[in-house]
Amino acid sequence: MHLVKKIEIIANSFELAKILDSLKKSGVHGHAVIRNVEGAGLRGGSEDLDMTMLDNVYIVAFCMPDEIKTVAENVRPLLNKFGGTCYISDVMEIRSVKCVASL
Repeated sequence: MHLVKKIEIIANSFELAKILDSLKKSGVHGHAVIRNVEGAGLRGGSEDLDMTMLDNVYIVAFCMPDEIKTVAENVRPLLNKFGGTCYISDVMEIRSVKCVASL
């Protein structure tokens, strides 16, 4: 097990490509995207509108602790311009050493 940083971003899907590009430029090459996210926060509730580009996405990615400053510097301007939120937390990664699928 080793310590990594977990990056969680909730933003408008219209900006998804820009956000993923900023993560890639920061050295984060793996991610997962969950589409059509809705919820409530400091600004009230948010519901997706069917058949529009206004739906929200949830992006989760991981990086090494020494890379997180670059990630924040690259993602922050996008969130400041287009809205959204980013959470960064410490998590432990367990890597498989004997994956059955690779045998």
